[in-house]
Amino acid sequence: MTPLGGYRGFVGGLSFPCRPSVRRLQATAIALLLLILPIGAGTANAVTTFASGASVAHVYLLRGVLNIFSLGLDNIAARLQQQGVAVTVANFVSWSSLADQAAAEYKSGRLRTIILVGHSSGATALPDMVAKLDHLGVPVKLAIGLDSVFRTSLTGRVGRYINFYIANGAGTPVEKTRQFQGALENVNVQDVPGVGHISIDKNQIMQQKVISAIDAVVFNRSTTPSAARKPRQPLASAVRHGSGTASAATARN
Repeated sequence: MTPLGGYRGFVGGLSFPCRPSVRRLQATAIALLLLILPIGAGTANAVTTFASGASVAHVYLLRGVLNIFSLGLDNIAARLQQQGVAVTVANFVSWSSLADQAAAEYKSGRLRTIILVGHSSGATALPDMVAKLDHLGVPVKLAIGLDSVFRTSLTGRVGRYINFYIANGAGTPVEKTRQFQGALENVNVQDVPGVGHISIDKNQIMQQKVISAIDAVVFNRSTTPSAARKPRQPLASAVRHGSGTASAATARN
């Protein structure tokens, strides 16, 4: 994540705006992060369930603060697992170690397609993870952010970056730098029924948008219903639980 003008300060991969109107929010957020850092700072205590064989695609899903406001990502992960897609669900503070893990598996040949999904602080951390993977020489095929509330900018390579944000709420568009290579889509979803910052990851319409975008990459499916294809089965699945031109559009149901 590259902070824009007027932003400074990093805690657990998160930048905090320092304008006077949000200093109280900054202090609260930092206090919350300091409370959770000993719990979720790494993936050493991950619980892993493997199926036989090796997976060719892996989706990494990053929760937001406290691990209690992004549980819709677990539902998305479960649906992907049912399709045979390998997934890892972790707190956003694990983004760096997860990038190392993904890079090692990619370079070993066990992993060919890397997909990232994040909600709230997890969405804010996605540009950091993309940039680190690019630095390690590993491409990201798809990244999907769900309502990052801090302004971020992109560097590095990603095939497609979709930023779903709520324009009339706390969400913000993602900017791109000259060092960014790929397609960036800023999609305003404020008109999706029932969507809010806390509910965007749990909203069934939004979950289907995320899963459809992932399926288009993993199974080479078209995103249009008329061109849907029978899915191809990846070789294996696993669930792990751990501590372009920019455009703005309004999502349609």
